Amino acid sequence: MDQEVYDAYVAILEEELVCAMGCTEPIAVAYCAALARQTLGALPERVEVAASANIIKNVKSVVVPNTGGARGIEAAAAAGVVAGNADAKLEVLAGVTGEQITEMRDFLATHDVTVAPSERPWIFDIQVRASGNGHEALCEIAGSHTNVIRVERDSEVLLDTPFEEDAGEKDAGTDRSYLSIEKIVEFAGTVNLDDVKQLLGRQIACNMAIAREGLEGEWGANIGSVLLSAYGDGVANRAKAWAAAGSDARMGGCELPVVINSGSGNQGLTASVPVIVYAQELGVSHEELLRALVVSNLVTIHLKTGIGRLSAYCGATSAGAGAAAGITYLYGGRADEIAHTVVNAIAIDSGMVCDGAKASCAAKIASAVEAGLLGMQMQSQGKQFYGGDGIVVKGVENTIRNVGVLAAQGMRETDRTIIELMCGSGAC
Repeated sequence: MDQEVYDAYVAILEEELVCAMGCTEPIAVAYCAALARQTLGALPERVEVAASANIIKNVKSVVVPNTGGARGIEAAAAAGVVAGNADAKLEVLAGVTGEQITEMRDFLATHDVTVAPSERPWIFDIQVRASGNGHEALCEIAGSHTNVIRVERDSEVLLDTPFEEDAGEKDAGTDRSYLSIEKIVEFAGTVNLDDVKQLLGRQIACNMAIAREGLEGEWGANIGSVLLSAYGDGVANRAKAWAAAGSDARMGGCELPVVINSGSGNQGLTASVPVIVYAQELGVSHEELLRALVVSNLVTIHLKTGIGRLSAYCGATSAGAGAAAGITYLYGGRADEIAHTVVNAIAIDSGMVCDGAKASCAAKIASAVEAGLLGMQMQSQGKQFYGGDGIVVKGVENTIRNVGVLAAQGMRETDRTIIELMCGSGAC
């Protein structure tokens, strides 16, 4: 494989498969707030948050971990300024103590923490202004969860990184144009596993641990447990149930970390857990599992690249297709079979909307995995959707581009309507 492409694929996995504790949007708010407090140099007297509508949508209904069950931007910001470790980035709240949870509650009760819509035109934007003792600090994150573009203290600008409006909807980091289904499968078959085994080993350990917790505990709507009790212990149902259970726990505020994909823990769970469940069922080697996870993760990233970090298009759809690609790999399928599986999967479930992070995300994950598995079964039996069937066109890469246009452009008005429905009562 061309060395430049090989190195890019390793770098993309390193950029995307990182640990996060809790839903990544409130955690990004907490991270931004922790940076603002760090820059201020003291506990602030007042905190002002400005956030884009998609951030407000994704933070509104989800429990922020290590806050004693609190929800929303105010709770995330208070947690960040009172107890956040800015150096830990997406694990900013991992070290919070019980005493600090009490301090957060007291801070919210006695200090002004306000939230307003961001005036920036970007889909992903968070600004936190912290003030106290006659000083003021500002931190801004845009485009992706840890992409800090501006830091100020009083009148001094400490960081000012140029940021283009279009970049707010695209993935940052290594050039994603290297990605294609054919090259992903080639990379999976030839990659030196020493280059990826630490990343993937952490993904297996973390994501299966939170999935198990979701099945054993009372989290969210317990979609994972409902699936197992209603539909049995067959491998296809277990793949859906375990992935959904991880989201049950995560959306419910579980403090266990998740290895994310494309900025999302739910996408990280969806892309990995079904592949692991199938690998266990099939009794394949650990090496074969790692190579299948390379496929599932990179296919998910490829599908998400044209969509952007946040949109009205549910990201689990892309990850469900990615998981099916990885499972197809376990069954011996390669580029052609995986291409058909991916096209079938996204033809089935594209259009499932994102109405923010909350308990029902677990059910959407189950639906996305089901679509992926159906797409895989279709191709195994010589059945497929053809160019001209809706948004499907000839060639997997062309269909993937169509999905990006649908999600990033065609569903913008859908996104605005969803946000209006969620926030019309003033609940945001």
